[in-house]
Amino acid sequence: MIRTKDKGSAAERELIHMFWENSWAAMRAAGSGSTQHPSPDVIAGNGMRRVAIECKSVGDDKKYISKDEMIQLLLFSHTFGAEAWIGIRFSGRKWFFLNPEDLSETDKSHLVSEKIAEMKGLSFEEMINGF
Repeated sequence: MIRTKDKGSAAERELIHMFWENSWAAMRAAGSGSTQHPSPDVIAGNGMRRVAIECKSVGDDKKYISKDEMIQLLLFSHTFGAEAWIGIRFSGRKWFFLNPEDLSETDKSHLVSEKIAEMKGLSFEEMINGF
């Protein structure tokens, strides 16, 4: 059985390779979510655009993202001058990329469901090509 952290790290590495295969530079941010400073999971750019991505790989049909994670992503993105994205991959599916504003907000978190991802999310190709 793959541990959640290992599954997430593998998904992030997969995404890094996808960026490089499409002429974007990309890197995983070491210690994202565990430092005192805002840090997204993945940072990527192509000389014209910069993106900061909070990545989620889930086996369920929905994922809750804490308000703190969202605040950290938005703060980093604003300070760095990058677009903020939520990247999510449901088991057996391709990646979806959502604008943080497209997630449903609850009292303590933001919700992204497979249905919301299908309706509002962009494919990897759409995201890197500017929709």
